[in-house]
Amino acid sequence: MRRLLLSIAVTVAGVCSLLALKPHQSAVTDSTRPDTAGTARGTPASGTYTGEVVDTRYGPVQVRITIADGRLTGVTAVRTPSGNERDREIAGYAVPTLTGEALTAQGAHIDTVSGATYTSEGYIQSLQSALDQAHG
Repeated sequence: MRRLLLSIAVTVAGVCSLLALKPHQSAVTDSTRPDTAGTARGTPASGTYTGEVVDTRYGPVQVRITIADGRLTGVTAVRTPSGNERDREIAGYAVPTLTGEALTAQGAHIDTVSGATYTSEGYIQSLQSALDQAHG
């Protein structure tokens, strides 16, 4: 009887602990800087803009964007993690996915690629900094 009560108490405590956990919040943009992609600040100026270099756990990430007629028409990864074969493999499948999503979304509000979280977060942050430049 004591084992049963102890088992129930431990299970209830475990479930309560899990329910108390907060969901993971991804730090992809600087929270002190408002997101300006697609806001009322006007149409972004046509041109090419290079985002900041974002140092990730596996290496630097940097993107360059092209804006034409107020639309995001191109995103190029200038730097991606490449310290070893695995880093290059991850960047090789993540960057095309991120680029496609950025062009579809016309901004930096895109999902991270599973298995490439750090690269994705660096890509999104660099993309946002380039978009901020385009908006002046």
